[in-house]
Amino acid sequence: MRLVASAIGLIALFIGAPAWAAGTLPAAAAPWWIWPLALFAVCFLLGIVAVPAGVGGGVLFVPIVSALFPFHLDFVRGGGLMVALASALAASPGLLRAGLASLRLALPLSLMVAAAQIAGAMLGLALPAAIVQTALGLLILAIVALMWRSGQSDVPRVAMSDALAAALQINGIFHDAARGRDIEWRIHRTPLGLAVFVLIGVLAGVFGLGAGWANVPAMNLLLGAPLKVAAGTSSLVLSLTSSAAWVYINQGAVLPIVVAPSVIGMMLGARIGVRVLHVAKASTIRRLVICMLLVAGARSLLKGLGIWN
Repeated sequence: MRLVASAIGLIALFIGAPAWAAGTLPAAAAPWWIWPLALFAVCFLLGIVAVPAGVGGGVLFVPIVSALFPFHLDFVRGGGLMVALASALAASPGLLRAGLASLRLALPLSLMVAAAQIAGAMLGLALPAAIVQTALGLLILAIVALMWRSGQSDVPRVAMSDALAAALQINGIFHDAARGRDIEWRIHRTPLGLAVFVLIGVLAGVFGLGAGWANVPAMNLLLGAPLKVAAGTSSLVLSLTSSAAWVYINQGAVLPIVVAPSVIGMMLGARIGVRVLHVAKASTIRRLVICMLLVAGARSLLKGLGIWN
């Protein structure tokens, strides 16, 4: 019933009727088409930044849109999963062709995330919006700390692969245009990494963020993958892990007028982001994303606590 009431209020806002009649949203002075247009513009810019940072679209979309747009958090989380999937699908082919994403690394991690996302999505929809908003703010601020730490290790040194990584042949070589040379890489601590990605999947489903927000730090810091390979493979993992989106669709938490402009903008921006990843330093893009998430995380936390509504 909460979603139905919010949907009625949001639709009333878009068609020009007073949304306060539904008891969910204040009356809007702006025309209805302002919100889809603004969503398209914001998501286009997010798509450009998200791919080089390896965070997918959802981790930027959910805190920023929930903080700046008058949409119910459930609709934003449902849209966040669709946006993360769209940006990943748009970027993955180019990343695979460039050698910046590893299918051997992505497949076992995707299996863990996809299975755990379903349980996380069901849990997230059962919790009150204020609790989720507060927890989201805390999580985003924790992500900022993780991403700041991960940016200090562009190419970790891994002396030898563990037995599982060697059996799965998870290694490779990619050309780093920023350094002007080929870099050989391998991973270690694979069993622990698989367990961590189960937890990532649960949290991704709860908050509708996709899994990119933790993919990069986990692959880079824990498994020892180079930062650019971690960023590229993160997009590939996102394109293979959309299970939680079906839970949100089934519960009516995916609103087309929110999702459609967001997905289109994100996919167009992601295509440009793939080209940026070739030449830009990952650390530069990451600093920009960290600044954006710091503001959005603080806004979500204050909104959930009722301090800044």
